[in-house]
Amino acid sequence: MNEEHFRKLERMYDAAPVNDHYDPELTVREGEAELVTPVDESHFHALGGVHGSVYFKVLDDAAFFAASSLVEDVSVLTTEFNIYLERPVSEGEIRAVGEVVNDNPRQLIAEAVAWDGEGNEIARGSGTFQRSSIELTPEVGYE
Repeated sequence: MNEEHFRKLERMYDAAPVNDHYDPELTVREGEAELVTPVDESHFHALGGVHGSVYFKVLDDAAFFAASSLVEDVSVLTTEFNIYLERPVSEGEIRAVGEVVNDNPRQLIAEAVAWDGEGNEIARGSGTFQRSSIELTPEVGYE
């Protein structure tokens, strides 16, 4: 396990401007990543629940960084992602855990599950991730 790689991925994630709106906390481990995001009314659709785009973001981010934990030289890219919305959420937090289920030279497959603050499963997803040609350097926030 390369703890330095995991911390650099977490810092890269924290520095992404999109996360200013979500205030997430990411923890990366070998083949796994956990993401906790507070529910905020600015994430709601017209009916008062968290919009599906937020579910996608937390699931994709958890799966993406689980895959990224296994690739130390270049970034990975999401090439496909399926999502199942199971239950609405309108308060508390969303916790998503991603895990690599298949790692081969051409692609990685990772799954993620999200829960509300009471431990109810609210969504799940799976995606494929491909190694890119984008090197992990300080210029992309990997420091």
